[in-house]
Amino acid sequence: MSRRIFLRFVTASGLTNLADGVATVAWAWLASLLTRDPLLIAVVPVALRLPWFVCAIPAGIITDRVDRRVLILWMDLLRGIAFAGVALALWWVTPLTAPPDTGVAEPFIYALVLAAAATVGVAEVFRDNAAQTMLPAIVPHDALERANGRLWSVELVGNALLGPAVGAFLIALAVPLPFALNAVAYGLAVVLFLALSGPFKPPVAVQRNWRSELGAAVAFLRAKPLLMALAWITGFWNLLFEMVMIALILHVQENLSLGAQTYGLILAAGALGGILGGWTGERVIMTLGPMRTAQWMLILTAPAFVAIALAPGAVALAVVLAVFNYTGLVWNTVSVSYRQRMIPDALLGRVNSLYRLMAWGMMPVGLLLSGVVVKLADGPLPRDLALMTPFAVATLGAAVLGLLGWRALGRWFPSQG
Repeated sequence: MSRRIFLRFVTASGLTNLADGVATVAWAWLASLLTRDPLLIAVVPVALRLPWFVCAIPAGIITDRVDRRVLILWMDLLRGIAFAGVALALWWVTPLTAPPDTGVAEPFIYALVLAAAATVGVAEVFRDNAAQTMLPAIVPHDALERANGRLWSVELVGNALLGPAVGAFLIALAVPLPFALNAVAYGLAVVLFLALSGPFKPPVAVQRNWRSELGAAVAFLRAKPLLMALAWITGFWNLLFEMVMIALILHVQENLSLGAQTYGLILAAGALGGILGGWTGERVIMTLGPMRTAQWMLILTAPAFVAIALAPGAVALAVVLAVFNYTGLVWNTVSVSYRQRMIPDALLGRVNSLYRLMAWGMMPVGLLLSGVVVKLADGPLPRDLALMTPFAVATLGAAVLGLLGWRALGRWFPSQG
């Protein structure tokens, strides 16, 4: 494939990830403007992440049957429409009334937000699965680490550097603005993908039977113990990560007394670590080897969670998040590149969806668990300490995961000589 096609693919991914980064702040912060109940706040990102559990397998089967470029086009268009609908509804009811401690201030808007978040989440499952299976058709297999690193660096600029800062600035200026911007960003991505050409439709099976198609993917994944280990480790890591990040919303607001714009800048500054990881991850992997790289990136999670909880202010929190994002990006470079290289193209969509079902399907559990932990602790503990309890639970879980994961990775990774 030509460099021009890869650049167009990366640019479209950058636009959609800019929208995702804006939404990182917009969804959760909007929820906190409708209610102060931590469980009700957590339900909004649950609506966004639950489709990874419900739709991952159908997304994989469909991805291996259709032109992946066309599938991405429709999913980006659907997300653009959903964000446009939320923007219009918010514009109609703004200014919002003060959020209550229990219940929601605008029940209709809250219900609409949940429906839109679920729609965006479903589209994201199909879109991301198709996009990840397209990359091996665009670049040679021996260049996947470099391509993934460059792609994720561009995505992180949008998703974690510019997006959160822009989203926080816009939602502080006018609540509907970040949702309107996202509608425009997805529209531009659709235009870019319309001009993309290439062999993005997988080989067509002689007889289509979703049971046999799924069975072939399950059999392949079960025969690859390292892929299974990477999926389960990533799944539990994502559960713990979501516990921390949703708890961070109220922790930043109430314990650190910071506003939306400062929070967006913290996330943006933290993203610099991930961008650095995208550019240097290949070198780290070549120096340590894939196994040692994955082991060390995983074991650093528990101390990172402690540091996030104890950071005394905005600057310290940004630095900690930068280090944390670096380790996460390098881990992803190892795991995703290995997965893309090992799975045949004809099975890539289905196996990838099963993998991500385990890896991403745990996210809603982490979000709900965080809200439940705060609700149970708020009362027996002072409010400020109650808001810290998800960090403690996540740290303990990360320590256990790091020890178990170290052994699993050491056992199943190919010998590094």
